[in-house]
Parts: sequence; structure tokens; C-alpha cells
Amino acid sequence: MAPAMSVANKNFLGKRVVARQTRAARAAVARRNAKLVVKAGAYDEELIATANSIASQGRGILAMDESNGTCGIRLDSIGVENTEDNRRAYRQLLVTTPGLGEYISGAILFEETLYQSTKDGKPFVDCLKEANIVPGIKVDKGLVPMANSNKESWCQGLDGLAERCAEYYKQGARFAKWRSVVNITAGPTDKALNDCAYGLARYAAIAQDNGLVPIVEPEILLDGEHDIDTTLEVASRTWAQTFKYLADQDVLFEGILLKPSMVTPGADNPNKCSPETVAEYTLKMLNRRVPPAVPGIMFLSGGQSELESTLNLNAMNQSPNPWHVSFSYARALQNTVLKTWKGDDANVDAAQAALIGRAKANSLAQLGKYDASGEAASAGEGMFEKGYVY
Repeated sequence: MAPAMSVANKNFLGKRVVARQTRAARAAVARRNAKLVVKAGAYDEELIATANSIASQGRGILAMDESNGTCGIRLDSIGVENTEDNRRAYRQLLVTTPGLGEYISGAILFEETLYQSTKDGKPFVDCLKEANIVPGIKVDKGLVPMANSNKESWCQGLDGLAERCAEYYKQGARFAKWRSVVNITAGPTDKALNDCAYGLARYAAIAQDNGLVPIVEPEILLDGEHDIDTTLEVASRTWAQTFKYLADQDVLFEGILLKPSMVTPGADNPNKCSPETVAEYTLKMLNRRVPPAVPGIMFLSGGQSELESTLNLNAMNQSPNPWHVSFSYARALQNTVLKTWKGDDANVDAAQAALIGRAKANSLAQLGKYDASGEAASAGEGMFEKGYVY
């Protein structure tokens, strides 16, 4: 039998154990703290300021970033030839609209447009800045078919993105857009969802590293006969994956903007939903998936009519939201403008008035104060195009 240990020895050994445990605990805390150290990005303050400037009360984004090919289709619809001079003339009409900055906080440009000037030689970027509109730039290189999939696609453009973003920043751009898509009629497959979310996260990290606020846009295509519950399910999966990868890439949530689709039935579903139902489903999905740190939700119209997109936005702003809920519309702002212009300089004033009219309507919708009375019948014309590409 071992001899009994004295009280003094017990106290001595006890103190050694406590000391050893204390040292181990301190070491563990030090290791944990070392892992939690996050270096602030060089542009963090500017990114936050830019995002909040764009997500400002009563204002939204004019998306005018159609590729030259898509712009050509638009011009062809009004009988105008697709030349650089005609594209410049139309884009000049947009960026020089008097009073546009009252309702528009940002404008997404195509690369050609970022470097274009008015007929008198004034850079478009300067026109926008003087109107208190932040210039932005489309940075993806478009969609291509995904191998071994059910007609799904993936978005290319990560190669050389850092260098391009740096050049765009020098030219005056302060935010960027990358559009990827999810096709419900094609599944969507897990690999397509993962690729969409991961690509958006990598782009967002690279854009922020070069001073550009990234607009994150995983568009849920309207194509299909599915009901609104199916859209809700797919949108929820998509945004869950997207924010998981954004967090993995250490993207600064306070320095991004989102461009989601509204949660609606498929375009070919005969059961249409009221603006109140669209708002209920869309906000339900966003509240479940989007952190309140994100400054702004800038919806895409996705082929909805001018009237429908405005009514739906208005319904979403009938009660307070954790984020600025606004618009980033292309066709839903420009459809009437283009038809009014018709390529004729004599129609520029009327076309600019049409742009102000639609911008003001959506500004009121952002404030939850839109009234559809007095809208022209043409505002209700659908603009959905199956398999639409930019």
C-alpha cells in the first residue's frame, strides 16, 4: 500500500495541475484568436460607402449593360442599324437625361459604354457622376453550355478578372455585375447550383479586392410551367449555396448588393399571382437567406412587364425590410424609351421623358407609394423572352 501523501504535497501538486491547465487554456485561446484575425481590405470603407450610396432612399439602378449583340437586337426592333455610332447615340440619350439622378443611383454599363463619350466628347462616366449616379460595369463573359448537363449553363469570366476590374476602377467604375443563371426546367442539378454559387463568390471577392462593389446575381429564370412554390424552393437552395460560398471567400457583406429574381410562377404557368403574393413569397425567401448586413436588394425584372415589375416592387415595400429593397431594371425601364426614340434625334426629349416617367414610378414603388392609375396600356405588355441572353 502506497504511503499517504502529506497535505503540503497535495497542495503543491494541485497548484502544478492548475498552472498547467491555465497555460493550456491560454494557449488554446491564443490559437483561436490567431485564426479569427481578419485583415481589413484596402477598399472596405469605400465599398461600404458606395453600396450605401446606391442603396439610397427612393433610388435604384438603371441596367444598360446589354452586349453589343443584344443591343443590336433592341435597335433592330425599331428599325435602327446596329453600329457603334447608333449604340452611342442611344446610350447618350440615357445617361444625359435631365434629372435622372433623382431616381437612379447607379448605372450598369457594358465595357464599350464605359469608355464611350457623348457626341461632344464628354465621357459617359462624367455625365453619370455629375448626376450623382455611380457608374458600374458588367464583368462576366457570358453563359456557355455546361458539359454533361440537361441544357444547363455556367458563367465564364474569372480568368483575368482582377486585371480587368483594376482597369475599370481606373476608368471610374465603382461597382460591378456578374450574372449567372439557374434553370428550373433543367433540374436544376446540384453541380449547376454549386458552380453558379461558387463562381459568384469568387467574382465578388476579386471585385472587392479591386475596389468594386459586386452585385451578386444568380437569376432564377422565368422559363417553365412550374408553380410559385417550386420557385421558392429553388431560390432558397440557390441563395443558401451562394451565401455559403460568399462566406467561405471572406466577402464583405456590407460591401455587396444583391440582384435576385422575384419569386413568381414560371412564365408558362397559367395561374398568375397577385403582387401581394409575389411580395409574400419573395420576402419570405429573402428573410430566410439574406443577412441584414447586406445594404441593398436590387431586383431584376426578368421579362416582367413594366407595370408588373413596378407593382410587385411596390408590394414589397408596404412594410419595413432589413435591407433597402429596390430595382435594377433594364427592359422594364427602357422598353417604352426605345419605342419612343425610334432612332430619331427629334424624339430624344420625348424618350427621355419616358425614361424619367418609368424611373419615377419605380422610385415611388421603392418608397411603397406607387399608384398605377394613369399608366398606359403599353406598360402592361409582357417582355418575357424564352431562353433570353444578354
